[in-house]
Amino acid sequence: MDPSIRPSTISGTWYPGDGKQLRNAIETYFSKVDIPPVKGEVMALISPHAGYYYSGQVAAYGYKQIVGKTYDVVVVVSPLHRMAAGAYVSTHVSFYQTPLGNIPVAEKLVDRISQKIDLKRISMDNEHSLEIQLPFLQVALKSFSLLPVMIGHGDVYGCTELVEVLVDILKSKKCLLVASSDLHHIDRYDEVVKKDQAVAEALSNFQLEGIQEVLSRPDCSVCGRVPITIIVDVAQKLGANKLVVLRQTNSGDVTGEKSSGEYTVGYLSAVLVRD
Repeated sequence: MDPSIRPSTISGTWYPGDGKQLRNAIETYFSKVDIPPVKGEVMALISPHAGYYYSGQVAAYGYKQIVGKTYDVVVVVSPLHRMAAGAYVSTHVSFYQTPLGNIPVAEKLVDRISQKIDLKRISMDNEHSLEIQLPFLQVALKSFSLLPVMIGHGDVYGCTELVEVLVDILKSKKCLLVASSDLHHIDRYDEVVKKDQAVAEALSNFQLEGIQEVLSRPDCSVCGRVPITIIVDVAQKLGANKLVVLRQTNSGDVTGEKSSGEYTVGYLSAVLVRD
């Protein structure tokens, strides 16, 4: 195994393990997107991170907005689900690998973050919520460098230092920001629909304080609430002035299982733009 490469840990399970099949699946998702492009410069996305069977079509609504575009760097901010590695975590490796090829890590930018805040660098991770975004980016953008940041805390008000560093290192670059997040996880379909709608409304209003208020509620189970907060804050500081929710659904809508007591997870795709 090449120590400079972070190999896929979910290929063949969360998404197809064959490169051709994976590309075909994503292009099929793109072909089913039934909305026109959002006007303005796309600066950021909020995208779900379940297996493609569950949330791939929802994710396609956001990634379809950037097909053929070019960016100096793509910043993917995701939660840490299983590893208690630190409040802020990135990688030591030079490449992330998927069945579609290797993605170069923006190592100089990772170094710059490390110089400013306590960013733990690890050689290997098994975080699906970051990797799940990568094949969509590979199909949409062809080539790009990746700045991966994984969040190991749940405080939506405790992100100031990372936000300030990201704004500083990205202000002179054309960048795409991606917040990886599913919405509520609840054993009741109707409750997921209700709570997810509150999140969608707060996002659409595009007021950081309102978004933080909804995501900080004691009963909030949005797993990427901190990545969402970070990306909204950074995007606004870099000039984004509108957020459009493109698609919203949940696992019950996908499977048809909507009975009381059925574990349900919400999914949302949104785009942040500068008019």
